[in-house]
Amino acid sequence: MDEYGRFVDWDKMDVSAQSQDSKELTCTEFQELKQLARQGYWAKNHSLRAKVYHKLISNIPCRTVTPDANVYRDIVVKIVGKRSSSSLPLPEFVDNSLVPTYCLNAEGIGAVRKIILCIANQFPDISFCPALPAVIALLLHYSKDEAECFEQVCRILACNDPSKRLIDQTFLAFESSCMTFGDLVNKYCQAAHKLMVAVSEDVLEVYSDWQRWLFGELPMAYVARVFDVFLVEGYKVLYRVALALLKFFHKVRAGQPMESDSIQQDIRAFVRDIAKSVSPERLLEKAFAIRLFSRKEIQLLQMANEKALQQKGITVKQKRQNVHLAVHAENFKSEIVSVKEMRDIWSWIPERFALCQPLLLFTTLEHGCSLSRFYSHSEGHEPTLLLIKTTAKEVCGAYLSTDWSERRRGGNKLSFFGTGECFVFRLQPEVERYEWVIIKHPELATTGSETENHSSPAPSSLSSSSVPSDPSERLSPFLSARHFNLPSKTASMFMAGSSECIIVGGGDGQALYLDEDLNHGRTSHCNTFNNQPLCSESFQISVLEVWGFRD
Repeated sequence: MDEYGRFVDWDKMDVSAQSQDSKELTCTEFQELKQLARQGYWAKNHSLRAKVYHKLISNIPCRTVTPDANVYRDIVVKIVGKRSSSSLPLPEFVDNSLVPTYCLNAEGIGAVRKIILCIANQFPDISFCPALPAVIALLLHYSKDEAECFEQVCRILACNDPSKRLIDQTFLAFESSCMTFGDLVNKYCQAAHKLMVAVSEDVLEVYSDWQRWLFGELPMAYVARVFDVFLVEGYKVLYRVALALLKFFHKVRAGQPMESDSIQQDIRAFVRDIAKSVSPERLLEKAFAIRLFSRKEIQLLQMANEKALQQKGITVKQKRQNVHLAVHAENFKSEIVSVKEMRDIWSWIPERFALCQPLLLFTTLEHGCSLSRFYSHSEGHEPTLLLIKTTAKEVCGAYLSTDWSERRRGGNKLSFFGTGECFVFRLQPEVERYEWVIIKHPELATTGSETENHSSPAPSSLSSSSVPSDPSERLSPFLSARHFNLPSKTASMFMAGSSECIIVGGGDGQALYLDEDLNHGRTSHCNTFNNQPLCSESFQISVLEVWGFRD
């Protein structure tokens, strides 16, 4: 059909959706390219898409010595020999991944394996790259020959721009991306996350499939549209689309019985058959409607997850520890929550800490109702989990991201600290989790290095409409609030403590106030989100526990 159709089986390709109009791409400005990619400007012209891919990939900054088409021509016969392409063994780093055929003909299907083997020869540092077969298969549709496809994939793998993440090439990078995706689901797809927790013993095992949904299960017409935008905007696009897939899965399957014994298999089947319910345009529309964290914020979270894995020595593929192993039924004992309830809480916390086991630090039953003892047992631990049971049998609590010793930075003043990963929750009478509104308008803040005298924010009731529409205008929830000196009306509250009381929460959501004797407390509730309060407005504490996280 055209010079880029050598490996295409046109009977499989939806030719009716292809335009024969001669188009050219002349723009070079990022914003214009971004808009055209999202609109699918080159999606309906096979030749134009091939040229755009070549142009975008050619502009990727690479290592000085990056294998090119000539290298492929030199090594392919030596590596492949006279063996049949279909019998070629795949290297271990693709981890028995799907090798999608999309709309490839027989020659193209064989070429995928040949190119993978040649890449393994040229990139010995790749240890884990399950997305590679799908990327090669996709690019072969838009390549003149195997050598050209090889060169384009090599450029993607050899990208040396530290700000431009493309394809995971180690197990550490892959695993931390799965944890990061789990964190994003926890925040942006709470209904779907709740379903995953209910039907799966290991939620992270489900989320570890997220790249397979995109590079394996997603049909050709969809993955090509995703790849269009990915080459322009980078890795963040993949998170967006995977979140959108999960949202659509929950919407379509909500209330329906599972079609198999595994939620993983159900999601895979849904993605494979996505054309029955969602168009490529609608999928991308949903993906870009998600107000996701900025690229910098996601990078910070990814780095935190990588660090957590490294500290645990998890840098190569191994059996994953699931929530049921983290919270041992035989070793866990609480006077407030059951093992199942603690596992539910564990499913809400950031993935890097879900690798840890709960450790009881303080309980009023053993240590008494003393705020000073509360501090002495809790300080030095980060993060911590606060659990409260009232005399009315209500159960609530909070996940607190920052060491309580930070309270001293405000001197005698009640100053707020913590990060946007903090949240409060209610377990009885009904289960509900409340997210924080993160710090707003950081442009009004000055860094802590410029001044050490933190102001004491008062509880604010800023409306949700004041949240900046552009995520880049918001402070990263993964950056500690202690690094900023914020005027009282620009900050949402996280956690605060003095010798007289503890305050957890605030801003636009729920706030929990505990008196110094740890016998009484009260809540403050904003009706902005129509949520029920954590517990009674004024309550008496029956039991209070503080839990830490043990490696």
